[in-house]
Amino acid sequence: MLFIDYSSAFNTIKPDILTDKLSHLGLSSSICCWIKDFLTNRPQTVRLGPHLSSSITLSTGSPQGCVLSPLLYSLYTYDCAPTHQSNAIIKFADDTTVVGLISGGDESAYRDEVNNLSSWCSVNNLTLNTTKTKEIILDFRKHGTDLAPLLINGVCVDRVQSFKFLGVHVTDKLSWSTNTTAVVKKAQTRLHFLRVLRKNNLGSNLLRTFYRTTVESILAYGITVWYAGSTAADKKAMQKVINTAQRIVGCSLPSLEDIASPCYLSRAKNIIGDPYHPGHNLFQLLPSGRRYRSHKARTNRLKDSFFPTSIRHLNSR
Repeated sequence: MLFIDYSSAFNTIKPDILTDKLSHLGLSSSICCWIKDFLTNRPQTVRLGPHLSSSITLSTGSPQGCVLSPLLYSLYTYDCAPTHQSNAIIKFADDTTVVGLISGGDESAYRDEVNNLSSWCSVNNLTLNTTKTKEIILDFRKHGTDLAPLLINGVCVDRVQSFKFLGVHVTDKLSWSTNTTAVVKKAQTRLHFLRVLRKNNLGSNLLRTFYRTTVESILAYGITVWYAGSTAADKKAMQKVINTAQRIVGCSLPSLEDIASPCYLSRAKNIIGDPYHPGHNLFQLLPSGRRYRSHKARTNRLKDSFFPTSIRHLNSR
Protein backbone atom coordinates (compact mmCIF):
# COMPACT_ATOMS: atom_id res chain seq x y z
CA MET A 1 0.00 0.00 0.00
CA LEU A 2 1.45 3.32 -1.09
CA PHE A 3 -0.01 6.40 0.61
CA ILE A 4 0.54 9.31 -1.77
CA ASP A 5 1.03 12.87 -0.56
CA TYR A 6 0.71 15.80 -2.95
CA SER A 7 2.30 19.21 -2.50
CA SER A 8 -0.56 21.76 -2.29
CA ALA A 9 -2.85 19.64 -4.44
CA PHE A 10 -5.79 22.09 -4.56
CA ASN A 11 -3.51 25.01 -5.38
CA THR A 12 -2.05 23.34 -8.48
CA ILE A 13 -5.27 22.73 -10.44
CA LYS A 14 -5.00 24.19 -13.92
CA PRO A 15 -8.37 25.57 -15.07
CA ASP A 16 -7.66 24.78 -18.75
CA ILE A 17 -6.97 21.11 -17.98
CA LEU A 18 -9.99 20.94 -15.67
CA THR A 19 -12.43 22.40 -18.19
CA ASP A 20 -11.16 20.02 -20.88
CA LYS A 21 -11.89 17.10 -18.57
CA LEU A 22 -15.30 18.48 -17.63
CA SER A 23 -16.16 18.84 -21.30
CA HIS A 24 -15.03 15.25 -21.91
CA LEU A 25 -17.33 14.15 -19.07
CA GLY A 26 -20.28 15.74 -20.86
CA LEU A 27 -20.74 19.04 -19.02
CA SER A 28 -22.12 21.87 -21.12
CA SER A 29 -19.81 24.56 -22.45
CA SER A 30 -21.61 27.24 -20.39
CA ILE A 31 -20.88 25.39 -17.12
CA CYS A 32 -17.26 24.81 -18.17
CA CYS A 33 -16.84 28.50 -18.95
CA TRP A 34 -18.49 29.48 -15.65
CA ILE A 35 -16.09 27.24 -13.67
CA LYS A 36 -13.09 28.53 -15.62
CA ASP A 37 -14.14 32.12 -14.95
CA PHE A 38 -14.57 31.25 -11.26
CA LEU A 39 -11.02 29.87 -11.01
CA THR A 40 -9.14 32.48 -13.04
CA ASN A 41 -8.19 36.08 -12.24
CA ARG A 42 -8.90 35.68 -8.51
CA PRO A 43 -7.52 38.56 -6.41
CA GLN A 44 -5.90 37.52 -3.15
CA THR A 45 -4.51 39.43 -0.20
CA VAL A 46 -3.21 38.47 3.24
CA ARG A 47 -4.31 40.27 6.41
CA LEU A 48 -2.27 40.10 9.62
CA GLY A 49 -3.83 42.23 12.34
CA PRO A 50 -4.14 45.76 10.99
CA HIS A 51 -1.72 45.06 8.13
CA LEU A 52 -2.92 44.17 4.63
CA SER A 53 -0.62 42.93 1.89
CA SER A 54 -0.78 44.07 -1.70
CA SER A 55 -3.15 42.16 -3.95
CA ILE A 56 -2.04 39.51 -6.44
CA THR A 57 -4.08 37.78 -9.13
CA LEU A 58 -4.27 33.98 -9.21
CA SER A 59 -5.29 31.86 -12.18
CA THR A 60 -4.19 28.48 -10.84
CA GLY A 61 -5.74 26.28 -8.18
CA SER A 62 -9.07 26.12 -6.42
CA PRO A 63 -9.76 28.21 -3.29
CA GLN A 64 -9.40 26.23 -0.06
CA GLY A 65 -12.55 26.12 2.03
CA CYS A 66 -14.82 26.52 -0.97
CA VAL A 67 -17.58 23.86 -1.14
CA LEU A 68 -16.83 23.35 -4.84
CA SER A 69 -13.13 22.62 -4.38
CA PRO A 70 -13.32 18.92 -3.31
CA LEU A 71 -15.76 18.20 -6.14
CA LEU A 72 -13.64 20.00 -8.73
CA TYR A 73 -10.52 18.18 -7.52
CA SER A 74 -12.29 14.82 -7.73
CA LEU A 75 -13.33 15.59 -11.30
CA TYR A 76 -9.80 16.81 -12.06
CA THR A 77 -8.38 13.44 -11.00
CA TYR A 78 -11.15 11.17 -12.34
CA ASP A 79 -8.85 9.78 -15.05
CA CYS A 80 -6.22 8.70 -12.50
CA ALA A 81 -7.04 5.00 -12.78
CA PRO A 82 -5.03 1.78 -12.46
CA THR A 83 -3.53 0.26 -15.59
CA HIS A 84 -3.09 -3.26 -14.16
CA GLN A 85 -5.85 -5.53 -12.88
CA SER A 86 -3.78 -6.51 -9.84
CA ASN A 87 -3.69 -2.90 -8.65
CA ALA A 88 -6.23 -0.44 -7.30
CA ILE A 89 -6.11 3.31 -6.80
CA ILE A 90 -8.28 4.57 -3.94
CA LYS A 91 -9.03 8.28 -3.85
CA PHE A 92 -10.73 10.50 -1.28
CA ALA A 93 -10.35 14.18 -2.18
CA ASP A 94 -6.57 14.73 -2.29
CA ASP A 95 -5.76 11.49 -0.40
CA THR A 96 -4.63 8.84 -2.89
CA THR A 97 -3.57 5.28 -2.11
CA VAL A 98 -2.10 2.74 -4.53
CA VAL A 99 -2.82 -0.86 -3.54
CA GLY A 100 -0.86 -3.56 -5.36
CA LEU A 101 -1.16 -7.33 -5.12
CA ILE A 102 2.28 -8.91 -5.50
CA SER A 103 2.14 -12.61 -6.41
CA GLY A 104 5.10 -14.91 -6.83
CA GLY A 105 7.52 -12.13 -5.98
CA ASP A 106 6.69 -10.26 -9.21
CA GLU A 107 6.54 -6.54 -8.38
CA SER A 108 6.63 -5.29 -11.98
CA ALA A 109 2.91 -4.41 -12.18
CA TYR A 110 2.98 -2.51 -8.88
CA ARG A 111 6.14 -0.57 -9.70
CA ASP A 112 4.88 0.17 -13.20
CA GLU A 113 1.68 1.52 -11.65
CA VAL A 114 3.66 3.89 -9.46
CA ASN A 115 5.66 5.09 -12.47
CA ASN A 116 2.45 5.65 -14.44
CA LEU A 117 1.02 7.64 -11.55
CA SER A 118 4.15 9.78 -11.40
CA SER A 119 3.89 10.46 -15.14
CA TRP A 120 0.18 11.29 -14.81
CA CYS A 121 1.02 13.80 -12.07
CA SER A 122 3.57 15.51 -14.30
CA VAL A 123 1.04 15.90 -17.11
CA ASN A 124 -1.63 17.26 -14.74
CA ASN A 125 0.60 19.71 -12.85
CA LEU A 126 0.50 17.76 -9.58
CA THR A 127 3.68 17.35 -7.54
CA LEU A 128 4.32 14.18 -5.54
CA ASN A 129 5.72 14.94 -2.10
CA THR A 130 7.98 11.90 -1.83
CA THR A 131 9.23 12.86 1.65
CA LYS A 132 5.69 12.46 3.06
CA THR A 133 4.68 9.53 0.82
CA LYS A 134 4.77 6.28 2.80
CA GLU A 135 4.65 2.59 1.91
CA ILE A 136 3.31 -0.33 3.96
CA ILE A 137 3.86 -3.98 3.03
CA LEU A 138 1.17 -6.41 4.22
CA ASP A 139 2.74 -9.87 4.29
CA PHE A 140 1.38 -12.51 6.66
CA ARG A 141 3.68 -15.32 5.56
CA LYS A 142 6.04 -16.77 8.13
CA HIS A 143 9.00 -16.35 5.80
CA GLY A 144 8.32 -13.28 3.70
CA THR A 145 10.77 -11.96 1.15
CA ASP A 146 12.45 -8.58 1.48
CA LEU A 147 11.29 -6.29 -1.32
CA ALA A 148 13.59 -3.76 -2.90
CA PRO A 149 13.07 -0.10 -1.90
CA LEU A 150 10.58 1.87 -3.97
CA LEU A 151 11.94 4.89 -5.84
CA ILE A 152 9.82 7.81 -7.09
CA ASN A 153 11.65 10.34 -9.23
CA GLY A 154 14.91 9.00 -7.84
CA VAL A 155 13.87 9.44 -4.19
CA CYS A 156 13.50 6.42 -1.91
CA VAL A 157 10.06 6.13 -0.30
CA ASP A 158 9.96 5.48 3.44
CA ARG A 159 8.62 2.05 4.39
CA VAL A 160 6.67 2.20 7.66
CA GLN A 161 4.86 -0.24 9.95
CA SER A 162 1.81 1.97 10.55
CA PHE A 163 0.14 4.93 8.89
CA LYS A 164 -2.81 7.15 9.78
CA PHE A 165 -5.15 6.90 6.81
CA LEU A 166 -8.33 9.01 6.88
CA GLY A 167 -8.20 9.11 10.67
CA VAL A 168 -7.64 5.37 11.21
CA HIS A 169 -4.22 3.92 12.08
CA VAL A 170 -3.42 1.06 9.67
CA THR A 171 -0.54 -1.30 10.51
CA ASP A 172 1.38 -3.82 8.41
CA LYS A 173 -0.20 -6.68 10.42
CA LEU A 174 -3.72 -5.24 10.30
CA SER A 175 -3.85 -5.20 14.08
CA TRP A 176 -5.79 -2.39 15.69
CA SER A 177 -3.91 -1.84 18.95
CA THR A 178 -2.20 1.29 17.62
CA ASN A 179 -5.55 2.69 16.52
CA THR A 180 -7.15 1.80 19.86
CA THR A 181 -4.41 3.58 21.81
CA ALA A 182 -4.87 6.74 19.74
CA VAL A 183 -8.67 6.67 20.02
CA VAL A 184 -8.66 6.06 23.78
CA LYS A 185 -6.16 8.87 24.33
CA LYS A 186 -8.23 11.31 22.31
CA ALA A 187 -11.49 10.26 23.99
CA GLN A 188 -9.99 10.63 27.47
CA THR A 189 -9.03 14.23 26.78
CA ARG A 190 -12.69 14.94 25.94
CA LEU A 191 -13.78 13.37 29.24
CA HIS A 192 -12.02 16.25 31.00
CA PHE A 193 -14.52 18.70 29.52
CA LEU A 194 -17.36 16.38 30.51
CA ARG A 195 -16.13 16.53 34.12
CA VAL A 196 -15.93 20.33 33.97
CA LEU A 197 -19.53 20.54 32.78
CA ARG A 198 -20.63 18.15 35.54
CA LYS A 199 -18.93 20.35 38.18
CA ASN A 200 -20.89 23.29 36.81
CA ASN A 201 -24.14 21.39 37.47
CA LEU A 202 -25.13 20.77 33.86
CA GLY A 203 -28.16 18.46 33.59
CA SER A 204 -27.86 14.76 32.72
CA ASN A 205 -29.60 15.17 29.37
CA LEU A 206 -27.17 17.88 28.25
CA LEU A 207 -24.22 15.88 29.57
CA ARG A 208 -25.40 12.86 27.60
CA THR A 209 -25.75 14.98 24.47
CA PHE A 210 -22.25 16.39 24.96
CA TYR A 211 -20.87 12.88 25.45
CA ARG A 212 -22.49 11.54 22.28
CA THR A 213 -21.25 14.41 20.13
CA THR A 214 -17.71 14.75 21.49
CA VAL A 215 -16.74 11.35 22.93
CA GLU A 216 -18.95 8.68 21.37
CA SER A 217 -18.35 10.18 17.92
CA ILE A 218 -14.62 9.49 18.40
CA LEU A 219 -15.23 5.91 19.55
CA ALA A 220 -17.61 5.24 16.65
CA TYR A 221 -15.42 6.68 13.89
CA GLY A 222 -14.43 3.89 11.50
CA ILE A 223 -15.84 1.30 13.92
CA THR A 224 -16.95 -1.00 11.10
CA VAL A 225 -13.33 -1.22 9.99
CA TRP A 226 -11.68 -2.19 13.26
CA TYR A 227 -14.25 -3.39 15.79
CA ALA A 228 -14.61 -7.07 14.82
CA GLY A 229 -10.85 -7.45 14.34
CA SER A 230 -9.89 -5.84 17.64
CA THR A 231 -8.59 -7.94 20.50
CA ALA A 232 -10.47 -8.37 23.76
CA ALA A 233 -7.94 -6.06 25.44
CA ASP A 234 -8.57 -3.34 22.84
CA LYS A 235 -12.34 -3.57 23.30
CA LYS A 236 -11.93 -3.52 27.07
CA ALA A 237 -9.87 -0.32 26.86
CA MET A 238 -12.55 1.34 24.72
CA GLN A 239 -15.35 0.15 27.00
CA LYS A 240 -13.47 1.53 29.99
CA VAL A 241 -13.83 5.02 28.50
CA ILE A 242 -17.59 4.48 28.17
CA ASN A 243 -17.82 3.23 31.77
CA THR A 244 -16.00 6.33 33.01
CA ALA A 245 -18.36 8.54 31.03
CA GLN A 246 -21.34 6.73 32.56
CA ARG A 247 -20.15 7.60 36.07
CA ILE A 248 -19.68 11.24 35.08
CA VAL A 249 -23.02 11.59 33.28
CA GLY A 250 -24.92 9.59 35.89
CA CYS A 251 -26.96 7.45 33.48
CA SER A 252 -26.43 4.39 31.30
CA LEU A 253 -24.76 4.81 27.91
CA PRO A 254 -24.63 2.50 24.86
CA SER A 255 -21.88 -0.12 25.11
CA LEU A 256 -19.26 -0.53 22.40
CA GLU A 257 -21.21 -3.49 20.98
CA ASP A 258 -24.41 -1.40 20.96
CA ILE A 259 -22.58 1.30 19.03
CA ALA A 260 -21.03 -1.10 16.51
CA SER A 261 -24.08 -3.18 15.53
CA PRO A 262 -26.20 -0.31 14.08
CA CYS A 263 -23.14 0.99 12.25
CA TYR A 264 -22.58 -2.39 10.54
CA LEU A 265 -26.26 -2.63 9.58
CA SER A 266 -26.45 0.95 8.31
CA ARG A 267 -23.27 0.63 6.23
CA ALA A 268 -24.37 -2.72 4.79
CA LYS A 269 -27.80 -1.38 3.81
CA ASN A 270 -26.19 1.61 2.07
CA ILE A 271 -23.96 -0.72 0.02
CA ILE A 272 -26.87 -3.05 -0.81
CA GLY A 273 -28.89 -0.07 -2.03
CA ASP A 274 -26.05 1.27 -4.20
CA PRO A 275 -25.51 -0.90 -7.30
CA TYR A 276 -22.43 1.17 -8.22
CA HIS A 277 -20.58 0.39 -4.98
CA PRO A 278 -17.57 -1.94 -5.56
CA GLY A 279 -18.79 -4.24 -2.77
CA HIS A 280 -22.43 -4.38 -3.87
CA ASN A 281 -22.10 -7.86 -5.40
CA LEU A 282 -20.68 -9.27 -2.15
CA PHE A 283 -24.18 -9.18 -0.65
CA GLN A 284 -26.08 -12.02 -2.32
CA LEU A 285 -29.42 -13.27 -1.12
CA LEU A 286 -29.96 -17.01 -0.72
CA PRO A 287 -32.84 -18.63 -2.68
CA SER A 288 -35.08 -18.15 0.36
CA GLY A 289 -34.72 -14.37 -0.07
CA ARG A 290 -34.45 -13.86 3.70
CA ARG A 291 -30.76 -14.42 4.44
CA TYR A 292 -27.51 -13.42 2.75
CA ARG A 293 -24.87 -15.84 1.58
CA SER A 294 -22.00 -16.08 4.06
CA HIS A 295 -18.41 -15.72 2.93
CA LYS A 296 -15.98 -18.58 3.48
CA ALA A 297 -13.02 -17.43 5.55
CA ARG A 298 -9.90 -19.48 6.20
CA THR A 299 -8.47 -16.97 8.65
CA ASN A 300 -9.90 -14.97 11.53
CA ARG A 301 -8.49 -11.86 9.87
CA LEU A 302 -10.85 -12.31 6.92
CA LYS A 303 -13.71 -13.55 9.10
CA ASP A 304 -13.51 -10.37 11.21
CA SER A 305 -13.35 -8.00 8.24
CA PHE A 306 -16.29 -5.80 7.29
CA PHE A 307 -18.22 -7.86 4.73
CA PRO A 308 -18.40 -11.22 6.60
CA THR A 309 -19.18 -9.40 9.85
CA SER A 310 -21.91 -7.22 8.34
CA ILE A 311 -23.53 -10.28 6.72
CA ARG A 312 -23.61 -11.99 10.12
CA HIS A 313 -25.35 -8.92 11.56
CA LEU A 314 -27.87 -8.89 8.72
CA ASN A 315 -28.65 -12.60 9.11
CA SER A 316 -29.03 -12.38 12.87
CA ARG A 317 -31.81 -9.79 12.77
